[in-house]
Amino acid sequence: MIRTGIGYDIHKLKEGLPLFIGGINIKSLLGSVGHSDGDALIHAIADSLLGAAGLGDIGKFFPSDDEKWRDAQSNIFLSEVKRMIVQKGYQISNIDCTIIIQKPKLQKFVPDIKKNIAKILNISEELLSIKATTTDHLGVIGKSKGWSVIAIATIYKNDEQSNN
Repeated sequence: MIRTGIGYDIHKLKEGLPLFIGGINIKSLLGSVGHSDGDALIHAIADSLLGAAGLGDIGKFFPSDDEKWRDAQSNIFLSEVKRMIVQKGYQISNIDCTIIIQKPKLQKFVPDIKKNIAKILNISEELLSIKATTTDHLGVIGKSKGWSVIAIATIYKNDEQSNN
């Protein structure tokens, strides 16, 4: 059994806040506004995995109105999501992500981001693709007022596991 899910997240950017992308603190004048650490990459990946497994979305498990999650590291969310999909008998086949941010340029950070996400999910880096793009200065993202991420995850169950 093969299933696919899509995740999307967007956060405002504001001066003086940290910018966490994939659990890595990226040096930037602008940081992500969020109830947790505002890591849109991890949030989108978590949503794509939850969607693929038919479990709902990140807000169902880690609601932004719950003080328990204020300033939480999003790594916690992703670890828990991985545990949930494995509990349902699924394994990760592939995750593909596109980070949409005007600045900073992320190319030099992508290897560290990829390594960290793979470590959190306990998967090979070969199962993970992370790309970054800009909006060529168009819209709120192009004006550096926000950033977003689109993620798609493919998961599978072995035939033996499908009967569970």
